[in-house]
Amino acid sequence: MRLLLVEDDDRVAAALSAVLARHGFDVVHARSGEEALRALLPDGGPPFAVVLLDLGLPDQDGFEVCSRIRRSTDTRVIMVTARADVRSRIHGLNLGADDYVVKPYDTGELLARIHAVSRRPPETRTAAGAAGDGVPGQVRLGPVAIELPTRQVAVDGAAVALTRKEFDLLALLAQRPGVVFRREQIISEVWRTSWEGTGRTLEVHVASLRAKLGLPTLIETVRGVGYRLVVPAVG
Repeated sequence: MRLLLVEDDDRVAAALSAVLARHGFDVVHARSGEEALRALLPDGGPPFAVVLLDLGLPDQDGFEVCSRIRRSTDTRVIMVTARADVRSRIHGLNLGADDYVVKPYDTGELLARIHAVSRRPPETRTAAGAAGDGVPGQVRLGPVAIELPTRQVAVDGAAVALTRKEFDLLALLAQRPGVVFRREQIISEVWRTSWEGTGRTLEVHVASLRAKLGLPTLIETVRGVGYRLVVPAVG
């Protein structure tokens, strides 16, 4: 099983890599978030089954790395960190981590968790290009076109100006049309914070998106849970 270990402490990485290798894992070590993301690119070699992700990285926070991984791949992510507080655990899981292990940990338990998440069936994602015409970096949802690299949105060919958070919210929901995103998950992903006191802000942004796009049924409210994007028919 191929595994990506994202850890900036070389001594910790060397010790853990040795243990994992003895248990049959092919370990690739990344020392930063950007190095990890490059290793996960499609041309970076055989796919990884699991990513072990430290949060205290030198170039960016591990939460951001997890978020970026989730935008492009279904590779299983286990956060392995000294951050033991409940808020960090919740935030990491809401961002899409499959498990959260606090240091120091028992090696046997970590191995069991790796095997457990690797056995889970992969999710079906409708990410960039999958819902449309196959153009890299572009999502087509009926009359809505989302250009991810340039952060531009158009409806029936007409450009629509969105704020940064409005675009992030739309792009998140567009990753998996028809799938319900929990409010807590959206807040963690778009606002990088926990749920407390942010619920009204989310509602305002959803209302603004509906109005600006001229598609009031594009984002459906699932009462008591969250929101999902409903692909409109091309008029």
